[in-house]
Amino acid sequence: MMGYASRTGTLANLKALGRAGWRLIIEPSQLSRYGKKKPDLGYAIDNGAWGCFQREVPFDEAAFLKVLERYGDDADWVVVPDIVAGGLESLRFSEKWLGRLTNLKQPKLLAVQDGMVPADVRSIVGKDVGIFIGGSTDWKLDTLPDWGALAREVGAHAHCARVNSVRRIRLCQHARMDSFDGTSVTMYSVNINKLDNARRQQYLLDWRQG
Repeated sequence: MMGYASRTGTLANLKALGRAGWRLIIEPSQLSRYGKKKPDLGYAIDNGAWGCFQREVPFDEAAFLKVLERYGDDADWVVVPDIVAGGLESLRFSEKWLGRLTNLKQPKLLAVQDGMVPADVRSIVGKDVGIFIGGSTDWKLDTLPDWGALAREVGAHAHCARVNSVRRIRLCQHARMDSFDGTSVTMYSVNINKLDNARRQQYLLDWRQG
């Protein structure tokens, strides 16, 4: 299970992430930080909808497209634009964006959140369209096994957002997530060893289960 840091933090924290083999999530608000230079670590791209929601501003479509133009070719995957807390309205919005991103070679992750169930997206997700589990904390943790089961059923990549503790890493492992992200390790580099040890235990568990 791969760990991603959703904020870049200080140089010392970035070095700690690199040593541990973690990767980054970059999003439109970080355009000025990187300029035209790509991050030194591997990365995935978030659409920035969550940041816009927190700042109480509309989704910045132009900035998202700019991030894709600059960094999309080397991204591990890209989160399709969504509407935070939008439920099925968000799903319809994301479906329209999937139509616009057909030329994008990287895997696209569909954001699922409160108000959605696996049956709503089963016909959409698969090898080329993965699952990005957002939503409220309680909903996310309650439904994580369901999304993991759907991902395994259809062969989709499954990623869980906002994972900042050993307990949540364990829940991601139990649900067979492929990756997760959080801010804890980039805000406080002292956390990297604890959280990285927790994520690496998944490989031991897989080996023991054959």
